[in-house]
Amino acid sequence: MTLRFDRYHFFRALVLFIILVFIALFVRDRFIRPIFGDFLVVIFIYYAVASFIRMSKLWLAVGVLLFAYAVEIGQYYNLVYHLGLRGNRLAEIVIGMGFTWTDMLAYTLGAICVYILESKRAIKSLS
Repeated sequence: MTLRFDRYHFFRALVLFIILVFIALFVRDRFIRPIFGDFLVVIFIYYAVASFIRMSKLWLAVGVLLFAYAVEIGQYYNLVYHLGLRGNRLAEIVIGMGFTWTDMLAYTLGAICVYILESKRAIKSLS
């Protein structure tokens, strides 16, 4: 694992961040915001970390997935409430307010997807 700045990953993280903010502010449905947004957030975190840290694609995907799981488990135990942040809209959006198994599935699929995409990109760049 080494520190460095990667413009490719940073640009992807930036684009995903803009999409996620748009979804959080303007989308009120039962699929895009609660499920697809969770799918995308894992991919965003992967690219954000990969913008500054070079490490194994697999370990990065697993680490991001475990982090997402930890946040979701924090929701199960009402982390926002225990941190004294209830009513803080930003904390409620970032940390979340409710545990669901569909979130865990979305995180898992997002991690698998970004790992596959990045692995294929690495193989293609070698050719």
